[in-house]
Amino acid sequence: MVAIRAGSLVFLLLNIIVRILYLVFPISLTKAQNFPEFNSSNWVFIIVTPLFLIASNLLIVEYKKHKKATVLTALLVFTFAIYIIACGMYSSFIATSDPSNALTLYLIALGLIAVICVLEYYETIILLIAIELLFTALLFHSQTSATEMVYNQLISAILLSAFYLTSRYFFANKANYYTQVLEIRAKNKEIERAGEFKNEVLSMVAHDLRNPIAAVESIAMIMELDDIDDDMQDNINMVKASCAKARTIIDDLLEAARNENILTLDTERTELNQLLKGILGDWETQKNKANILFTSNANPAYAHINTEKFHRIIDNLISNAVKFSKDNDRIDIRLSKNANMVIIEVQDYGLGIPQALLPDIFTQFSKAGRTGVRGEQSTGLGLSIVQQIIEKHDGSIEVESYEGKGSIFVVKLPAA
Repeated sequence: MVAIRAGSLVFLLLNIIVRILYLVFPISLTKAQNFPEFNSSNWVFIIVTPLFLIASNLLIVEYKKHKKATVLTALLVFTFAIYIIACGMYSSFIATSDPSNALTLYLIALGLIAVICVLEYYETIILLIAIELLFTALLFHSQTSATEMVYNQLISAILLSAFYLTSRYFFANKANYYTQVLEIRAKNKEIERAGEFKNEVLSMVAHDLRNPIAAVESIAMIMELDDIDDDMQDNINMVKASCAKARTIIDDLLEAARNENILTLDTERTELNQLLKGILGDWETQKNKANILFTSNANPAYAHINTEKFHRIIDNLISNAVKFSKDNDRIDIRLSKNANMVIIEVQDYGLGIPQALLPDIFTQFSKAGRTGVRGEQSTGLGLSIVQQIIEKHDGSIEVESYEGKGSIFVVKLPAA
């Protein structure tokens, strides 16, 4: 229908242009051969063509509502094909009074319809018969001699054969394309359903795990109130540490599921120097042994961010740096900007990441997760969550790392 609408619009504009030229240069055109017939046919085209334009628009609207083609759609395509070919053929006949000279426009019309119209096999056969009958009628109308009639009919047969083959070729291509589109849509729906199911399962499992873990942790804390020996205290500490680790995993699962379901984040224009200093201040109060240094050569530096999610980004990157650095090793946080981007760098000088693992470090549950220098375990979700959040800020994250020399993560966000 879109092709029919475009074709009818172009054909209407061509006829309107011809009518305007007649108004501008009346003397030149009225002297043309068979001008009265040409003038009448031009008015017919201007009146009839808008009907196809209106009908195609109505059917497009109907298709968008029901997502299904109707018999009227096929009928309009078939009628438009006959109309265009007949218009071209008749115009050429009355302009030249010579059927031989009509074949050029005849060929153009056939080629155009073969390309833009999708016709079933039986529709193509009926169209061929209708075209041939119309062509024969025009030959008789122009009182063509028997020899010329045979000659033109032979050329017409060749053109109609080419039209049939071309039409079938384009039909096969369009049918294959349409089939592929349907398959892609079906697969996309399956992927969406699988993603939704995965997120539902993750959320359900994570929520359901919170209660038993909290119960275990509460029991461990109650046991600490009694007089216990050192071995029992060690066991209780192990239970509490395991519960804390489980809570971390649950939080990561829920965060990953939430981020996948969020299309856009609520952001506000924020000054990053103050925000980063606040986050680093929280780390200092935790009395960890990391030596975190913040430097900035961009003051002020503004970006549209979601403060809560941004806090998670920096926490994860710093936590990752601390995990793979020795006690009192320096961790640098640097803030800079260029004309369009705000750049945050988090650099450590610890173990570094093996080159073979770099392509997978942002993949959920990848094998790139490693044990920290103090035995910290990885959930395989931290960096994937960081990347999710950054991309929803229309930003990007890159990493450069060498074993034994440390890693540098570079976050780029659009400047506000």
